[in-house]
Amino acid sequence: MTVEQHPFVPFLPENARLLMLGTFPPAEKRWAMKFYYPNFTNDMWRIMGLCFYGDKMHFVNEAAKTYDLNGIIAFLNQKGIAMYDTATRVIRTKNTASDKDLEIVEETDLKDMLRHLPLCRAVLTAGQLATTIASRQFGIAEPKVGTFGEFTLDERQLRLYRMPSSSRAYPMKVEQKAGFYYQVLDEIVNCK
Repeated sequence: MTVEQHPFVPFLPENARLLMLGTFPPAEKRWAMKFYYPNFTNDMWRIMGLCFYGDKMHFVNEAAKTYDLNGIIAFLNQKGIAMYDTATRVIRTKNTASDKDLEIVEETDLKDMLRHLPLCRAVLTAGQLATTIASRQFGIAEPKVGTFGEFTLDERQLRLYRMPSSSRAYPMKVEQKAGFYYQVLDEIVNCK
């Protein structure tokens, strides 16, 4: 079995107030762009479009089956949203993008990452495995979907928010998912 190294560098804007974490990107053959949540059938960029612009197609180029990468990067920098994943090295036990088919070889050192984000007030996990890893590293109980747990890092009080997975395999409409995300995003980085 091949060990895969995370293909992207952490996206850590200096002004980041929120760190968003998934588990690990899908295999490159599933990418519509070279950035986080690259699978065209993943709903993350539709969720962001709904939360910030009231339009799930805001970052989507339907004709080309891709996303507006330059627009996404500018948006994340402006809003102060950092992105990475909870695993840096994995083995795919099956040829899928599903978390249940990932064997984590190396977790991301999330505390170290947060130390490089001094303005960060919250961490948001998208999905069960990302939540499990983050909760364990921060020493807190796993929050239920739509809730948060609090933890302290170097005398800084932070929250870990658990959101629904943005995968289409998660049984919830994109508009419902966006409702969960909106609550957190508006509080931390202001959706208006």
